[in-house]
Amino acid sequence: MNNVSLVGRLTKDPDLRYTPNGVAVANFTIAVNRPFKKEGEKEADFIQGVVWRKLAENLANYMKKGNQIGVVGSIQTRNYEDDDGKRVYVTEVLASNIEFLEPRNSNSQHKQGQTQNKPPQNQKPDDPFADAGEPIDIDDDDLPF
Repeated sequence: MNNVSLVGRLTKDPDLRYTPNGVAVANFTIAVNRPFKKEGEKEADFIQGVVWRKLAENLANYMKKGNQIGVVGSIQTRNYEDDDGKRVYVTEVLASNIEFLEPRNSNSQHKQGQTQNKPPQNQKPDDPFADAGEPIDIDDDDLPF
């Protein structure tokens, strides 16, 4: 079984190219945080990926450096000879599905330093019900069971 699922941020804009037959292919690299820290700092792995056809075009057109994506696919290895005649081995994720985990414009908001998503100072940012509002009054007659 060869399955991989990753969530990370693009380290640079995807590189979209076309084969001589007109098939789209995009190469990308994502930074995936490790679940542990080293001396108080988070560590990340930088994983290369490749995606084909319409999904490649969508990735290149809608996602840019810094955007968070989810990748599902398989690991593939290949090798080739470089210009110096040395054998180069490459391990990468062959993506079968990519989910865009942020809106297209969210990266530009981070760069401009906007803090519109910042919670009020009297609320904890980890509280999912912080802005839930007033309780809803439901009569027993309103319930279908």
